[in-house]
Amino acid sequence: MSEPENQTNPEQATTPAPEGAEQQLEALQADLAAARDQALRTAAEMQNLRRRTEQEVEKAHKFALERFAGELLPVVDNLERALAAIPADEAANREGVELTLKSLLAALEKHGVSLIDPHGEHFNPDHHQAIAMLEAPHAAPNTVVDVMQKGYSLNGRLLRPAMVAVAKPAS
Repeated sequence: MSEPENQTNPEQATTPAPEGAEQQLEALQADLAAARDQALRTAAEMQNLRRRTEQEVEKAHKFALERFAGELLPVVDNLERALAAIPADEAANREGVELTLKSLLAALEKHGVSLIDPHGEHFNPDHHQAIAMLEAPHAAPNTVVDVMQKGYSLNGRLLRPAMVAVAKPAS
């Protein structure tokens, strides 16, 4: 049987809301949307803070040896100068200094310190410090022709630039 036409479906029936209730509902919905937005922003900010903190801790671990390694570089330079000063006929002295230098360089390399020896490379102002420009007919202009002091980097960050002489263009 069919329903009488004068009866209304309870789902379709609407009762008129009091005048202030509709405004109150809209205000509550706006507050809810603002609270959701604030919660999302806070969660994103916390995630960014966590990621930044992790990056800073990683950098601190990676570059903690920077000052110490920088202070060992003159020791490496002095051992290299000592090797250059030892006459070739003093093999025992030469071997001792070579082994000391080799073990020091190995220890530095183990902790992320790498050598920059740019002899024959194109001059790079980010890694090299030009001390002089020399006429060198056998080398291309702006090429490193002599290394006065080797450079070093720690995990990709420059510790000390290499001091070099650069070939200047022929005049």
